Amino acid sequence: MTETLRLVCAGDRFISADLLARALEAELGTDSGTGAPGPPTRIARLDSAWPTSPFADVDGVREASGDPAALAALARGAHALVTHLAPVTREVVEAGRGTLRVIGVTRGGPVNVDLAAAAEASVPVVHLPGRNLGAVAEYCVGTMICAMRGLPAAASGLARGRWDAEGFRYERTGLELRAATVGLVGLGAVGARVAELLGAFGATVLAHDPYADAGTALRAGARMVGLDELLAGSDVVSLHARLTEETRHIVDAAALATMRPGSLLVNTARGELVDAVALDRALEAGHLRGAVLDVFDPEPPAAGDPLLRRPGVFATPHLAGASTQVAEESAARIAREVAAVLTGGRGGGGGQGV
Repeated sequence: MTETLRLVCAGDRFISADLLARALEAELGTDSGTGAPGPPTRIARLDSAWPTSPFADVDGVREASGDPAALAALARGAHALVTHLAPVTREVVEAGRGTLRVIGVTRGGPVNVDLAAAAEASVPVVHLPGRNLGAVAEYCVGTMICAMRGLPAAASGLARGRWDAEGFRYERTGLELRAATVGLVGLGAVGARVAELLGAFGATVLAHDPYADAGTALRAGARMVGLDELLAGSDVVSLHARLTEETRHIVDAAALATMRPGSLLVNTARGELVDAVALDRALEAGHLRGAVLDVFDPEPPAAGDPLLRRPGVFATPHLAGASTQVAEESAARIAREVAAVLTGGRGGGGGQGV
């Protein structure tokens, strides 16, 4: 008799449990090798209120949303647990010990999983590096265009009844991308995609990344340079670095002073990469034209954060990676990874076992 696979799908209001369940059912429904029906499944569903309720650090895991006790109750006897933001704590992993074969996380990094507990229980964790690179890259390029041309402030003024024809004054006009030099701090999956898009506009692209090789830069159409050269030579500086002790406040007062006068800073990576106080001072002094900020430290920012009131700041509430494609494709990709483990395969290469 074929074993019934017990699956737990823990979603939210972006990647729902139903979306995860449908993807798993589609992936497990037919044996790709023989065309025969796949194993029967029984799926438990649980959704958190995120993003209506913010995520938080929970019982040793980060950026999680949901109740660990409720998730642990569903994990008992489960063969797979698939989630976006649910807190896969030690309690949850221990509840699934003996039956749990794989944990799937639809994120670039599984920070909401207790990886040590999973390793101790011999449960592999698969996740999706670069899962939202398309959405983030398009956000970066789109907001660069808007901010360089002063469009957010102009639109806000018009909504308040102010027709600002002064945007045609020469000193207020901004560059087109084909005339701009854009510096990318970090040339991973997102940074490389941003470079490719910028190349289509005719921009000159510089990149700084100690871990990227010359081949990556060549394929992306970027020229590798030192950080100081990038800061001094770019009309736009866009951050795509991971947060480490070395990169925390990589854009500090000294870095901002090195940036070209009238340049633009874009941060869609991590708020902690930028010294916010130093950035506010650089904007107040008029050294920078403006900033595009989708991430903050902390999140959400304080209501009185002066950066949010700066007319040259285009700020959004961590939305760069939000798209229909990210939700649907993440569910489909993680379903393939999880199904491969459950059926004896090795996954499609996008996951990471622990």
